[in-house]
Amino acid sequence: MPILSPIVRAIVATVAILMVLGGLGITALGGVAGLWSVVLGAATLIVLAVERNRYRSEAAEGAFEPIGRGGGEPSGSLDARFRPSAETFLDPTSGHRMRVYVDRGTGDRRYVAED
Repeated sequence: MPILSPIVRAIVATVAILMVLGGLGITALGGVAGLWSVVLGAATLIVLAVERNRYRSEAAEGAFEPIGRGGGEPSGSLDARFRPSAETFLDPTSGHRMRVYVDRGTGDRRYVAED
């Protein structure tokens, strides 16, 4: 599934909100067809709220930082507290080899594509 940029997410959220409001208006006027618009718009808003990009920290998600290859953190953007570990894995979706970086003090993990 492609990762949505902040602009695309905002556009999709706006359309979904308009669908919900329009559907509620149509339903208030006696049209049951508006219920489909409400359901689809609400479902879209729920998906946008819970959707997360692969292998990204909450801090990177909240700050809308750029997405690295393989869906992880961008190369060179990690704090100095994160050190590379011996752990790697092949991401089945992108095919990138991902390196695990660990903050030894807190146990937080970050993922960066190696290739």
